Amino acid sequence: MLLPLLLLILLLTPLLLIYRPPLILIRYLQHRHPDTLWHIPASSLPPGSQKTIALTIDDSPSAHTPAILSTLLENHATATFFLIGSQTPQQEPLLRDLVSNGMELANHAMRDEPSKDLSRGVLEAQIGFVDGVIERVYRDLGRERTGKWFRPGSGFYTRWMRELCRGLGYRVVLGSVYPHDAQVRWSALNAWHVESLVTGGSVVVVHDRRGWTVPMLRRLLPRLRERGFRVVSLGELVELGGRVVDGAGEGEGEGM
Repeated sequence: MLLPLLLLILLLTPLLLIYRPPLILIRYLQHRHPDTLWHIPASSLPPGSQKTIALTIDDSPSAHTPAILSTLLENHATATFFLIGSQTPQQEPLLRDLVSNGMELANHAMRDEPSKDLSRGVLEAQIGFVDGVIERVYRDLGRERTGKWFRPGSGFYTRWMRELCRGLGYRVVLGSVYPHDAQVRWSALNAWHVESLVTGGSVVVVHDRRGWTVPMLRRLLPRLRERGFRVVSLGELVELGGRVVDGAGEGEGEGM
């Protein structure tokens, strides 16, 4: 009886670490690769702002983006939208609407695919295309970008990818709270997952292009406000943190 139980624990522990990674693991990953951004330590946030978190939304824009924007505005929240280049044609009016309403745009390459499987040249071209879209939106509005953030497709990164992003003026961004909502369709479970793990300085990762994201945000954002959390863009959280650590780091890694 004991042996099957031990085997079950050995099987479930890695899955639990993936689904609900402890903060100590996030801190280790950021320490190991300081040029990637996983979270902002709450201790680095100024008094009165230590319950601030960043909301990041992958796979934008989509038909669901306007409803996501409305939900954010209703709950006095802002977010960073990571753009997939192949989804941006004819969408610049929507992107301008996002920025005009206090949202931030960031780079998620061209397609929903693992960035680590691309060649350096292909990924550089993809980042450059999306960067051009973002630049046009901000330029048309007369706004300055608050940061240049890149999240690799599927959350996996390599040393050469980090070097490439540094050379392009980008910072690789992962996250510290991810409800796996790209696959998990249950909005109530996803809202609980985020609420149960979030702390000051968390970087939350959720996804556009899914019909269950808006119901999740409508459930989650009021609860976070009730608990005293302020939900902002990644750029604002980093600015509150005072500085962006830039280090060389080593090796490869994976995100949320």
